Amino acid sequence: MKIEHFKTRHIGIKTEDLKTMLQTVGVESVDQLIDETIPKDIRLKQPLDLPKALTEMEYADEINRLASANKVFTTYIGMGWYNTNTPAPVYRNVFENPAWYTSYTPYQAEISQGRLEALINFQTMVSELTGLPLANSSLLDEATAAAEAASMMYGLRSRKLVKDGVETLFVDENVFPQTLSVLRTRMELVEIEVVVGNYKNVNFEESNYFGAIVQYPNSNGNVDDYREFVEKAHDSECKVAVATDLMSLVLLTPPGEWGADIAFGSSQRFGIPMYFGGPSAAFFATRDEYKRNVPGRIIGISKDAYGKEAYRMALQTREQHIKREKATSNICTAQALLATMSSFYAVYHGPKGLKDIATRIHSTASFVENALSGFGFKQKNHTYFDTLRLELPDNITQDNVRDMAEMRSINLRYFDGGDVGISIDETTDYSKVSELLAVFAMSVGSSKEFSVEDIDEKIILKPEQLRKSPILTHENFNLYHSETELMRYIKRLERKDISLAHSMISLGSCTMKLNAASEMLPLELPGFRNIHPFAPEDQTEGYREMIEDLESMLAEITGLAGTSLQPNSGAAGEFTGLLVIASYLKSIGQGHRKTILIPASAHGTNPASAVQAGFNPVTVASDSKGNVDMVDFEKKVAEHRDDLAAYMITYPSTHGIFEVEIKKMCEMIHEAGGQVYMDGANMNAQVGLTNPGVIGADVCHLNLHKTFAIPHGGGGPGVGPICVADHLVPFLPGHPVAFESDLNTVSAAPYGSAGVLAITYGYIRMMGTDGLTEATKMAILNANYLAEKLNDTYGIVYRGANGRVGHELILECRGLKSVSGITETDIAKRLIDYGYHAPTLSFPVAGTLMIEPTESESLSELDRFASAMLNIHKEIIEVSRGEYTKEDNVLVNAPHPEYEAVADDWNHAYPRSKAIYPLPYVSENKFWVNVARVDNAYGDRNLVSCLCQVSAEE
Repeated sequence: MKIEHFKTRHIGIKTEDLKTMLQTVGVESVDQLIDETIPKDIRLKQPLDLPKALTEMEYADEINRLASANKVFTTYIGMGWYNTNTPAPVYRNVFENPAWYTSYTPYQAEISQGRLEALINFQTMVSELTGLPLANSSLLDEATAAAEAASMMYGLRSRKLVKDGVETLFVDENVFPQTLSVLRTRMELVEIEVVVGNYKNVNFEESNYFGAIVQYPNSNGNVDDYREFVEKAHDSECKVAVATDLMSLVLLTPPGEWGADIAFGSSQRFGIPMYFGGPSAAFFATRDEYKRNVPGRIIGISKDAYGKEAYRMALQTREQHIKREKATSNICTAQALLATMSSFYAVYHGPKGLKDIATRIHSTASFVENALSGFGFKQKNHTYFDTLRLELPDNITQDNVRDMAEMRSINLRYFDGGDVGISIDETTDYSKVSELLAVFAMSVGSSKEFSVEDIDEKIILKPEQLRKSPILTHENFNLYHSETELMRYIKRLERKDISLAHSMISLGSCTMKLNAASEMLPLELPGFRNIHPFAPEDQTEGYREMIEDLESMLAEITGLAGTSLQPNSGAAGEFTGLLVIASYLKSIGQGHRKTILIPASAHGTNPASAVQAGFNPVTVASDSKGNVDMVDFEKKVAEHRDDLAAYMITYPSTHGIFEVEIKKMCEMIHEAGGQVYMDGANMNAQVGLTNPGVIGADVCHLNLHKTFAIPHGGGGPGVGPICVADHLVPFLPGHPVAFESDLNTVSAAPYGSAGVLAITYGYIRMMGTDGLTEATKMAILNANYLAEKLNDTYGIVYRGANGRVGHELILECRGLKSVSGITETDIAKRLIDYGYHAPTLSFPVAGTLMIEPTESESLSELDRFASAMLNIHKEIIEVSRGEYTKEDNVLVNAPHPEYEAVADDWNHAYPRSKAIYPLPYVSENKFWVNVARVDNAYGDRNLVSCLCQVSAEE
């Protein structure tokens, strides 16, 4: 009996399509194409040893079993994660909506206006709550944001501090432990000393610091007054960064108003489930004068070609790919989808709603303190927002409290030294307060029953601690407080953006494949959503089983020995892999090795990651065919033999080819005493056919948001686990709270963005060995099919030894520019009129387009895309022949927005129909853009990154 397998739903190419495709490519079979594409000496000899593929129904049963194995307790642990009420219209219309979660980072502004507005809402929310004028559009998590703040402060040292060799960072002892651990990891690699102590005891006259980091409220929950500390720090040219809590800032005086230079933290409690630690969006705000030093992405306001206001990514757009080792940070993917959700949380509640929530949290904490004091529990925080630190009565131990708490399915925080912590959140209702009080009553032997029916609004913070400035004054935060209005606002923004729900997104090196509904659905299960990352192990058995199995499967796929899922982006994975190499080299007395060889064809973030990890990147040239120049490679291996730490190669390269000398290169690096790091950005061309272990790599990071089906979310979440060879396993990341060792901690949560791991787990379990292998073959077939379809018009920049491309191809556009004046940017913008997102623009080769179709696209979609590209080529030829001028043609004026199309006047030499409906299929399903080409230069010259600035101007 025939059973339907998931792979037939995931892979777009059907058996009946193969004859046409193979004929176009010029091979007899798919296997012949693979033989001509991948070098024989790196092919797998045996199929992957993975569990049998599950049907979608079987997987649903399996993932439900795992979710049910987790125990959902009421959690008061805090420490950066809190229960929250995700507004149903936000969860339903954004998080579960493919138009939002399958979109890409908004490099192409004209087809990204919706999520760009949502992200500038996020920036505005952060800026106003922190009291600082400039915010970015998210970072990975609070702990890595702290490291970015430290690096930024270091880069901002005055000439005097640089001259005096000041390289010491002060960190207050009451920051969250995971933040301190990540700071130590990151700072050690770049030889920055971290001094931990009590901020009250710092003597700036005796100690020189370039930066200081404090927490507000601190890890204990206390709200300290840092004004005097900040003044003294600034007098000594020391900058101050503040880890803070957005919900608390609804009530508290914001850091920007008492002198902080940087404020950062997590926006998780603005509507994002805990998900065992992530994903959720970190925030980062600073002074306007530091705008060119800010890590991550900033959304700004510009104008289009006709003067209409438009949003765009400003300043840092793709900076790693341009600045390489000189980039301010290696961050590429952030947490855009989660930032978007948090922004809608603020839009939905508005300033009054947020104040009501914050006041309720604070009042509840005060009520609980008063009630517990009657049982002899002493509250040790002088002032607090939501967190109590309780000293227990004599003869009462943590175990007494823990036993009573677990009996009622409640988690508390247990401090070293015997204190107990309670962090109240917005879900703490009257019944939960009653249960909480009963726990402490029972622990002291009282049988008193509680039935809390009301809690008076009570602010116990001092007047000078309370916020005086208004928040969220822009109309976006004051118009959409009914579900109907919010739903329509979300839909209005959604309609402005192209996603995989509209058409193929052919971005090279980005692998925009299907994010299947059956992989996404488990994220709604309470057993995954509502688990704190520091919950006891016996409450997280389902998560741990899934994680262990996923680690094992990824190790098998890569041919390596061990896996860490902690890195929460691809760039974080790069850094972590290099960190592990550094730790290993140090352990064998080779810590002096600091040179990383990186081919020019490697992924763009590699040089920035190498610098962040304390290494010195050296570029290896490419030859005329796009391969690593072996003469230059051998020369540089010899030149750096004594200090060579590693070779960092992307395979297949971003030039879209499998290099035949790869094994030889790995052998030469090992013979010289170095390690081989393989960037897994292009792993979609390897799975099931070859792997890093067979090739000779020692460490490889993977992009689960590329190869393994986690959605891009408009710029995050990303997950970048690393797999390593046996000798590197002891150096995989630890964690100060959840693991026995805190060695090499790289993320706030022990398993990074654990909540989305179920997507990759589902992808592998449902595809199985055969499905994964077939997916790789189809990805390579699709790329070669498009290469042949477009070869005679555009030309392909690089091909492999046998004339084949890998899973992506670089389209030549430079010759067309020379005869017509039409640039690759013009082609990219014209594609929008055809309903397509542009391929990767001018990377890795300037003046070209890089295309990656993935295995998920159908033959009809490939043909539709090819017809668009071929018709655009005809349009370019028309310009080259003088049929239309270089100043007025459908390409330089693209895209053509709806408001121009329906205007009474049409001031172009070409007809409207040519501009708007260039091919018949377009008229049947037109994607309308609401802005013309966005003026990038204007937006950078006139940076406006907060809607509050627009309100002020108005």
